Amino acid sequence: MDIGAFSISLAVKDLKASKQFYEKLGFEVFGGVESENWLIMKNGAHVIGLFQNMFDQNILTFNPGWDQNAQQLKEFTDIRDFQRHLKAQGIMFETEADENTTGPASFTVIDPDGNPILVDQHV
Repeated sequence: MDIGAFSISLAVKDLKASKQFYEKLGFEVFGGVESENWLIMKNGAHVIGLFQNMFDQNILTFNPGWDQNAQQLKEFTDIRDFQRHLKAQGIMFETEADENTTGPASFTVIDPDGNPILVDQHV
């Protein structure tokens, strides 16, 4: 079961300082809206999101239906199918996707060390 494109969403204190730092590491702005305090940056296949004042801690993010360039895949496992699969394995959810819908949805689980994992389907 393919969980989709991976990125890490970083809770940053100063978006401009973080942007400048990651640019020095070779990352370039790929998306986002700086005036809204969020940017998506990319270096090769590596994607990071910088989010100022949006959440309290870093989040591992997976996007079913997208490749690492945010391009829609022809075939992918719908988030609701993945959610049912995880529930059957006893995974507890912080938030859940509405299984009576189609299209964009998300859910959040917390790993054993307290790291939030967002699975966020945009298609």
